[in-house]
Amino acid sequence: MRSLRNACRRQLNWRNGAYALLLLSVTTMTALQAQTFTVLHSFDGTDGTSPASGLVQATNGDLYGTTLGGGLGESEGGDGTVFKITPGGTLTMLHSFDVTDGAGLQGGLVQATNGDLYGTAEAGGANDDGTVFKITLSGTLTTLYSFPQSSGDLANPTATLVQATNGDFYGATNFGNVETIFKITPGGTTTALNYISYGFASQALVQASNGLLYGTTWGGGNYTNCRYGCGSVYEITLSGTLTTLYSFDVTDGSDPVGLVQATNGDFYGTTANGGANDVGTVFKITPSGTLTTLHSFDCTDGCSPIAGLIQGTDGNLYGTTEFGGTGGGNGYGTVFEITPSGTLTTLHNFVGTDGYQPTGLVQATNGVFYGTTEAGGANGDGTVFSLSVGLGPFVETQTTLGKVGGAVKILGTDLTGATSVRFNGTPAVFKVMSSSSITATVPTGATTGFVTVVTPSGSLKSNTKFTVVP
Repeated sequence: MRSLRNACRRQLNWRNGAYALLLLSVTTMTALQAQTFTVLHSFDGTDGTSPASGLVQATNGDLYGTTLGGGLGESEGGDGTVFKITPGGTLTMLHSFDVTDGAGLQGGLVQATNGDLYGTAEAGGANDDGTVFKITLSGTLTTLYSFPQSSGDLANPTATLVQATNGDFYGATNFGNVETIFKITPGGTTTALNYISYGFASQALVQASNGLLYGTTWGGGNYTNCRYGCGSVYEITLSGTLTTLYSFDVTDGSDPVGLVQATNGDFYGTTANGGANDVGTVFKITPSGTLTTLHSFDCTDGCSPIAGLIQGTDGNLYGTTEFGGTGGGNGYGTVFEITPSGTLTTLHNFVGTDGYQPTGLVQATNGVFYGTTEAGGANGDGTVFSLSVGLGPFVETQTTLGKVGGAVKILGTDLTGATSVRFNGTPAVFKVMSSSSITATVPTGATTGFVTVVTPSGSLKSNTKFTVVP
């Protein structure tokens, strides 16, 4: 059932490293709106190779990411890096892994409420079974935990971490044929919470407005049409009680790769395979488990989305496909937009020189989308790119849930001189920390809704609703 995607991969693999031209800027016009696509950086090995996950915008306004290989590591080709890139495209390698502190960074980074970044390495560390680390915005790295294979299936973390409202981080490891969901405190105490046979976690868990965590497994679930299962969507409590909400059966997709909770309360995600043409889908699923297939890819509009979706400030969803596009099954991947009801528009077709195999998006507070490609670019080692579709600036709360009296960091652009912060209309006490960061206190009487910040340049609205919890 996955023959077309595998054929695409075989035909494309030989091209990695074959590019000599950096496409600095491509402007594409469509009937709907103008898009400006720009390659910000091409990796060259010394600063990393193959960024396999997306970016995160930190409170200083810069973007941070990881690479699978490259840098100055001891193993052949390097062991991966953590890098910083400004919205304008200036890249700085912050840390180069050397096996002893980790190797092979499959997942991305998350900024915690203490301001530091946290991430995982799939291998390396004291036992060569992977690590959890924290790194400051300036690049000082601390290994919090080295996974021991002797702890059963708790080894080889691959998914990006998420910090829950209790302050702990949640992630998943993939060892053998088992996905293990684990919790780790900011101090490094690690606990295995639950196990999924034949599951494989490739994306971060998401904490929903009800306080529960939701995730997907690549494999497991329904074994009727897939040897190792077609994948599932699950719900898990912060203490580890797991409930399977939905199991895919190939016709509606297989191998789901992440979720985002939209402002309407439903979750949206992608599957890397399956669907009407067996090259992936976009789906919607309610918190109770009712699934609707919104779109089946056919390679002309992309093949195999291997990253989840994000919801833009216009209410639409944005994502990437690993292959396909103008080249059909031989294409280099796409960036697409899809409405919550399922109307899909291709925004950019990669051509190789500007990257191929894109690995997800983030919308920065200036309104522009940023992403990475695992390969292609000037040196064949991957790229960082930006895509503007004309959306304006906004603010983002670093956590989307909180209690009255709790502190919330608000990320934005040009926040200096802000005169008001309101939680769904209720005024809050706040302090401007920098031009890109405000700290506010959730006010008494606040209810769930959007956060607004008034600046000398105008009023900025949060990209998602902030949920006030008991």
